[in-house]
Amino acid sequence: MGFTTMLDIIGSMIIGGILMTIAWRLSDAATEKTYNNTGELTIQQNLLTIAQMVEFDFRKIGYVYTWTGVADPRGGGFVSTQAIIYADSSKIKYYTDLPATSTLEGDGNIDSVTYYLGPTSECLNTPNPRDRILYRIENNDPPVKSNLGVTKFKLTYYDIYGDILTSPVPDPNVIQNIEIEIVVEDVAAYDQKYSNAFWKQIRIASRNMSRALILP
Repeated sequence: MGFTTMLDIIGSMIIGGILMTIAWRLSDAATEKTYNNTGELTIQQNLLTIAQMVEFDFRKIGYVYTWTGVADPRGGGFVSTQAIIYADSSKIKYYTDLPATSTLEGDGNIDSVTYYLGPTSECLNTPNPRDRILYRIENNDPPVKSNLGVTKFKLTYYDIYGDILTSPVPDPNVIQNIEIEIVVEDVAAYDQKYSNAFWKQIRIASRNMSRALILP
């Protein structure tokens, strides 16, 4: 085998290696793009699901379907309370009137709803180190978990003057508006490059937020 033949073989191996590297990089880039596109669509859908649920529920704070659940300001022999029971930056508990069926706006009975964000330690089985479980509780029922890649669920409360209230809010009766921030990320990502989507509802207000309700 001559010297020229050896150079040809070495050159062919180098060129082949370069072509294989280019092909691998193109394949890797295509895989990453496909993975990211699918992930971004998923987190957009997850964020939309959570945002619609939270916004709908929060606008029902203090809502009662029938007037008999509203406290008479003239007084009477009943136990009453304000609509919001507890409020901090990642948890809120309030009274509302949940529908008995999907066709009703409420059944006239006062219910409690609680939202809170769990710790990251509950999602150790997912690759994303930041995702958490968002919980929703109706009355004394078991918590309903939303494991959709939520990494941020922040609540900010304002009084009638537009001033931010400290968290936890010492007196929930003074809450007039709530600002909601939610961030959702991939629970798993290609090469640990996590996409995210952000939703912010600026100062959501419920006309029933300061209403006094009759407890059963």
